[in-house]
Amino acid sequence: MYDLTGFQRDLLYVVAGLDDPHGLALKDELENYYEKEIHHGRLYPNLDTLVEKGLVEKGEQDRRTNVYTLTRRGQREITAREEWENQYTESPN
Repeated sequence: MYDLTGFQRDLLYVVAGLDDPHGLALKDELENYYEKEIHHGRLYPNLDTLVEKGLVEKGEQDRRTNVYTLTRRGQREITAREEWENQYTESPN
């Protein structure tokens, strides 16, 4: 996951947190988080990058709507990232 941009990483987490989201659902979630408009020209190329890297799978809901799901590799990458973050953010007991 080290080679992803911050936006791609956020996008990956949103895909993981929603049930088979479509592009507009992802866009809405990210707009709420970033508190600004996310343009299609930013969203879809970054989704394509996640698909190309094997982290997200792109499927077809209908002729106009694609859905995105996290792959096993994507889940492993998220888990590894969380473990890495936790070593720096968890306070000792």
